[in-house]
Amino acid sequence: MDPRERLDRLLTVFGQGDPVLILPHNDPDPDAIASTLGLGQLLAGAGRSCELAYGGIVGRAENRALVRYLGHPLHKLASGELRRSGAIALVDTQPAAGNNPISESEADRVRGVIDHHPQYEGTESVAFSDIRPGIGATSTIITEYIQAADLELSPALATALFYGIETDTMGLGRGASADDAAAYFYLHPLIDTEALADIQRAQLPAAYFQSLRRALDNSHLYDGLAVSYVGEMSYPDLAAEIADLLLRLEGVRWVLSLGKYKDSLILAARSRSRRGGSGRLVRSIVAGRGTAGGHGVMAGGQVVLEGLDPEAVAAELTRLALAHLKIPEDTPGEPLLDDS
Repeated sequence: MDPRERLDRLLTVFGQGDPVLILPHNDPDPDAIASTLGLGQLLAGAGRSCELAYGGIVGRAENRALVRYLGHPLHKLASGELRRSGAIALVDTQPAAGNNPISESEADRVRGVIDHHPQYEGTESVAFSDIRPGIGATSTIITEYIQAADLELSPALATALFYGIETDTMGLGRGASADDAAAYFYLHPLIDTEALADIQRAQLPAAYFQSLRRALDNSHLYDGLAVSYVGEMSYPDLAAEIADLLLRLEGVRWVLSLGKYKDSLILAARSRSRRGGSGRLVRSIVAGRGTAGGHGVMAGGQVVLEGLDPEAVAAELTRLALAHLKIPEDTPGEPLLDDS
């Protein structure tokens, strides 16, 4: 099905009527933020009324800078807002992913899903779904729709979509497809380069560096696997930031970063392998304990602690990661930093 046909089906499903509530995954990243805004402008351009909301927080400095630049187009989902909403669209997530505000009882009100992660059970029953795990960013799919609709792109939306592709594919170097490259180079002449540079160089609070020191102090190496326990985190994206940083360490092929946020243990996994496997790793170690998602080279998950000691849970998940990667359980963890 070509982009025009997909767009026509999308607009048919979201016909005139109640406003559409568009939701990304919780704690949205640039790809999720841009995709939500892009779908909202697509539907608004076709005469549909939309509300853009998110669950969790926008925590990472670059993500906060992006939202400020865009004029805060998404609002934090209010208590009871889901119950009052009509049709719901999900972007960069799926009803059963466990990383969005949709409960099992509310899943039947989801009318549309657009995502680049592997398909979850139940998504096939949604009225409209465009699930393309071979694509590196949901922003790429939204860009195709915008091109099919011949919608004029503002510099702000072009910048957001470009940055969504940039961050999810590491500048087309991680899990990118030909479609990602086509969207990336289509958007590039339209972006606000000064604004993008400001977003990418967003200033960091002192608390970030304190957390970074703690994460590095608590990082250990196990035969190509780097494991970091970040401890208490002020925002859940921090685990992913640490994982991205440690993946650059010489000799590291896998990273598992874990940290406590509120009553959950947050996980982020990264892989240097072209075959990926991060999603399989996280799903394997979290199985039956919480939620997990992702794809080849990057994945995440969370375990609700329910009073459990987060360090003990992190140690158990580390043991399971070693087993999954076939690293002997008695392999000593070498501290990353020398105490001397």
